[in-house]
Amino acid sequence: MPEQLSFDLPGRTARAREDFFVAPSNALAVAMIDLSDSWPSGKMVLTGEAGAGKTHLAHVWADRTGARILSARDLRPDDVPDLATGPLVVEDVPLIARDDPAQQALFHLHNLTLAHGHRLLMTGRGPARHWNLSLPDLQSRVEGAQSAALEAPCDRLLSALLAKLFADRQITPHPAVIPYVVNRMDRSFAAAQKLVDDLDRASLAQGRSVTRDLAARYLGGDPGKA
Repeated sequence: MPEQLSFDLPGRTARAREDFFVAPSNALAVAMIDLSDSWPSGKMVLTGEAGAGKTHLAHVWADRTGARILSARDLRPDDVPDLATGPLVVEDVPLIARDDPAQQALFHLHNLTLAHGHRLLMTGRGPARHWNLSLPDLQSRVEGAQSAALEAPCDRLLSALLAKLFADRQITPHPAVIPYVVNRMDRSFAAAQKLVDDLDRASLAQGRSVTRDLAARYLGGDPGKA
């Protein structure tokens, strides 16, 4: 199963199942998405840092199940009856920690969706116990869901992520670029996104391709050293 992860970048972001790179750091989450029929109580929480692939996996699951995807910040109580008629993804739940109407809507949506026998996938950064939702009944229901985390990337995953981010921007870097930067960059999904964004801008500004020399200058290293 080739390649990984989604970002809000210019260009076409690939979000098909075959575009998700499976590595030890995300294998459990992928398996749980693939086995959604066995989720206890019909719900799951998917967590991970920004850029870890939560939205990508949400789209994979939605494509397979016909689920609708929406941001928690867009939830309103009047929309609950219509939204509860099928499987659903609610993204970025921690962002409504102080939004009472949205929390009330998600609380009732959670109950009604599951009562109708549909699956509910919720996403957010950090463990659900740290989401600090101000509505206690909602926080307890979120914490009661089975949870899977997209962990920090290993070298293989970081390399696959960079390759995908470049491909999303229709950039073909020199073959030496990705191994070079993987050994020197900050090891996070957000750092990978910023690196590709900055190298894209630099290559356009300088009218040159993405080479190891360009990457070394960006990282402040010596392009002559491996």
